Amino acid sequence: MDWFEQVDGYCERTDLSYWSEPLNAVTNLAFIIAAIIMWRRSAGVPGARVLCVILFSIGVGSYLFHTHATLWAAMADVVPIGVFILTYLFLTNRDIVGLPSWAALFATALFVPYAYVMVPLLDRMPFFQISDFYWTVPLLLLVYAAFLRDTVGLGFLIGAAVLCLSITLRSVDEIWCAHWPIGTHIFWHCLNGVMLGWMIHVYARHMLAGHRAGR
Repeated sequence: MDWFEQVDGYCERTDLSYWSEPLNAVTNLAFIIAAIIMWRRSAGVPGARVLCVILFSIGVGSYLFHTHATLWAAMADVVPIGVFILTYLFLTNRDIVGLPSWAALFATALFVPYAYVMVPLLDRMPFFQISDFYWTVPLLLLVYAAFLRDTVGLGFLIGAAVLCLSITLRSVDEIWCAHWPIGTHIFWHCLNGVMLGWMIHVYARHMLAGHRAGR
């Protein structure tokens, strides 16, 4: 595999030069700004601080991908996203659902077979196949929201709704390209920055509420 092979997968990109996706590159500030804001608001919640660091790295990795447009940059883009998903799942299972650490780790690992089953199913559905893996996340958030049925559950429901809109806009990037030359991937970045920051807020709020109640 040639890690320096360049790829063109977005409407805004018209060639393989560094600044061929200026808006896709710059809108990664949404992740970085959200990470900084939530870092300041999550003092005393170590798990939230870890999520903020990962969120910051998502912005950096995505910026690298939308400028360099190489396979190594694609890995820098997707790996932090996967790490955020698994870390958030673990923290949810341990600190919100209330599982012991070993059980929370096991429940988190179940995301792998869950995605392994769901992605081929989504591939069979028109439109959903474009962003097949990403759709597994709001579906899982809805499951947790139904199970929790409290303030956190509502927070997960809101997060799932924003993510569904975000994934939809990501998916129509190439479809609408002829009519919207700058592409819709910029909205994926902006909405995801809001959504991921919101999810950190939901977790941190729960942890801080528990800390206050324990005093």
